Amino acid sequence: MRILDGFGQRIGLAMAGKNPWGTGGDGSSGSGDGDAPKGDKGSGDKGNGPRNPWLPPGSGGGDGRRGPNIEDIFKNRGPEGPRRKGGGGGGGPNFRFPQRPGGKSWFPVAVVGIIALGLLATSVHLIGPQQQAVVKTLGNYTRTLDSGLKFSAPFPIETVDVEDVQGVRAVRIPGNNNQVKLILTGDQNLVDLSYIVRWNIKDLADYKFRVVDPVETVNEAAEAAMRAAVAEKQLDETFSGQGRAAIEQDVRERMQRTLDSYQAGIRVLGVEIEKADPPGQVVDAFRDVQVAEQNADAARNQAQGYAQQVLAQAQGEAEAFDKVYEQYRLAPEVTRQRLYYETMERVLSKTDKTIVEATGVTPYLPLPEIRRRAQQTEGPATTVTAPGGQ
Repeated sequence: MRILDGFGQRIGLAMAGKNPWGTGGDGSSGSGDGDAPKGDKGSGDKGNGPRNPWLPPGSGGGDGRRGPNIEDIFKNRGPEGPRRKGGGGGGGPNFRFPQRPGGKSWFPVAVVGIIALGLLATSVHLIGPQQQAVVKTLGNYTRTLDSGLKFSAPFPIETVDVEDVQGVRAVRIPGNNNQVKLILTGDQNLVDLSYIVRWNIKDLADYKFRVVDPVETVNEAAEAAMRAAVAEKQLDETFSGQGRAAIEQDVRERMQRTLDSYQAGIRVLGVEIEKADPPGQVVDAFRDVQVAEQNADAARNQAQGYAQQVLAQAQGEAEAFDKVYEQYRLAPEVTRQRLYYETMERVLSKTDKTIVEATGVTPYLPLPEIRRRAQQTEGPATTVTAPGGQ
């Protein structure tokens, strides 16, 4: 812009009838007939001869009439204005990449080395002992890699996705312990259940490409299996330990069949019921029912104990009678007489007795009165204390 401004000033001088190339050495103005400017033979005198209009004002040295060089103009100019060389301030140091001994730059070699290192890093894979990897070639599944040091084509030709296939993964249903999960039992009751499903990967290729969301698939299969298993049980069975074990085993088998039908590549390791409670709205009534059932069980157990006692006593008497009958068959008269005496002794020992003789000195003997007097006289002295103070 500075060059164009100087050129415009000279055009204005020429139109005004003045010499656009400046004054001569004697101070007179140049001729107005447009004679060519005469150069100054002295190299340092600014007043001798015309000045080159293409040079910036104040520039000295060299031939003042040097022809313009467009490359020099644009080389010394930038978007921010003319560049200044030397001196303090201005631009910072220019970075240059180191050169090889032959004079060529190391930059292409560095770029090739970085690319080769990246390709090598995407081609070598160290797979852990509990891991497997699936290989996709241009986005399509091709093979599965086991544990160890494995190789593949570099990215993006082949991509390798590593997964832990032996680690145990757990899913809690429902996810929040405070959340209620009501399930209908076989006797039309509701039970609040929370449980944990533990699983791992059986087939990595199916796990990766057969189902969209494996975790969500496990959740849905577990909930469907649990509802189906509980619907076949009574409410009391869901609270007992044996009933819970049966439900857990049934749920695991149902889940495995469902996931295998989906080809999900998932192995169900186990199901554990954490909580089995009645709904919160009927907890008090349910506790009352449980107390009544416990009382009924206690009364039932007491009755069964009494029945067993009576039965054992009856069986003992029957065995004794069988033994007596065997003796009776051997000696009927003797056995009959012995039974008569034992029966009379057992009966008469519990009744008051009076002995009456038809002919004799003592026709009447009041045995009950004699016994009563003896007891009143000797009762306090003949008191016997049973063992234990009773």
